[in-house]
Amino acid sequence: MEDKQSSMPQGKNSSGNNLERSENVNNSFEEVYHFLKKVGVAAHKYGSTSTRLEAFLDGLSKRFGYTGVFRSNPSEIIFALSKGNNDPQRVEIISTPSGLDLDKLARLGEVVDQVKKDTLSLNKASGIIDEIDQLPDPWGKFASMLGYALTGLGLAPLLGGSWADTLFATLFSILVYGLVLLCGRLGRVATEWLPLTSAFVVGVLATIVKLWVPELNLVLVILCAVAILLPGYTISLGTGELVAQRVVSGMANLMNGLVTLIKQVAGGWLGIVVMTSIIPVVSGSPASPVSQTWVYLLVPPLLAGLCLAFQVSRRDFFPAIMVCGIAYLGILFGSTLLNANVGNLLGTIVAVVVSTLWARQTNRPTSIVLIPAIVLLVCGTIGFRGLASLAGGDVALGVQQFFQMFLVALTLFAGILIGFTIVRPENTL
Repeated sequence: MEDKQSSMPQGKNSSGNNLERSENVNNSFEEVYHFLKKVGVAAHKYGSTSTRLEAFLDGLSKRFGYTGVFRSNPSEIIFALSKGNNDPQRVEIISTPSGLDLDKLARLGEVVDQVKKDTLSLNKASGIIDEIDQLPDPWGKFASMLGYALTGLGLAPLLGGSWADTLFATLFSILVYGLVLLCGRLGRVATEWLPLTSAFVVGVLATIVKLWVPELNLVLVILCAVAILLPGYTISLGTGELVAQRVVSGMANLMNGLVTLIKQVAGGWLGIVVMTSIIPVVSGSPASPVSQTWVYLLVPPLLAGLCLAFQVSRRDFFPAIMVCGIAYLGILFGSTLLNANVGNLLGTIVAVVVSTLWARQTNRPTSIVLIPAIVLLVCGTIGFRGLASLAGGDVALGVQQFFQMFLVALTLFAGILIGFTIVRPENTL
């Protein structure tokens, strides 16, 4: 069966859907079912959203000549496949963790693309997918650490920090990466509590530093140091799914994001409280923020840091930076036209349109270049500062900033819808 499948000409399936079905129907039901299951679990683990994953698996099942129904949420996937509309379904619910690894997602997309073109058998493709899961990070640990550092370096001036804030945000970002590696070795429980422990450690150290640097902005430094771990993308995704009436997945993403955000704020607040109860900390007058010229100069390192931290492959690295840069220019232009919300909307629309055109041109998953851009636009920083203000006793400001987070999430969702309306997306991961 494999020899017959692999010997077919590569360009044969370009003549229409009926021919694609007749070629792929040679695979048995069991082979197709297990392949779809393996692709779904892997894509879920590497960061494909529920909407994209369900549509992709549905299209893939039709290519093989079967009828499938798929449902995905952050903790599990429901697979249902049948030979026809009137035949009984085989149904399975698989618990699987969600994550984010854009390099492995890109490699998975390449394997499935070869299967679609009948240049790779399902048996061999399944083996390659297993090998992809064992691959190390494409950039190595040093480059990943650099990604965390560059994110702290570029984000602090963008949020109005001083040079002192920028310096210590960068140093503490490196420390947070070390904690990420440590928790990965300690196991699942340590990883679950990483948002609290990382913010707590940074809060303790930042408070100690404030003894010698009184003008240090503690909230901003903690925020920038743990920026990569902020759940703003998850909260935005959950809000968007709720608006689209995907209640189960939307509530799960939203609650996971909010719980992570609360852990981070609680960790930072506890770190500050513990240290101020031990040592006297005197607050100095706020330092002058970094000049606007330097803010613009530090944006490219920030974009590169995000792409390194999210494991964008070497092949897609510069396209991802380009999409992030275009999104940032959209933010600036929209903000000058009216306000920051218009800037987020315009930045999202531009990022979605450009990433979709790139995906069409390269036949690669849109998520590879879109996710870093959305994270750049994301609302997690606002939510963090809102909860931090509430913890500090400023209720009015805290509530305002916290609800602004959801407004930004809705703005991003609207931008994604408008962008995909302007340029229809390909059925990719």
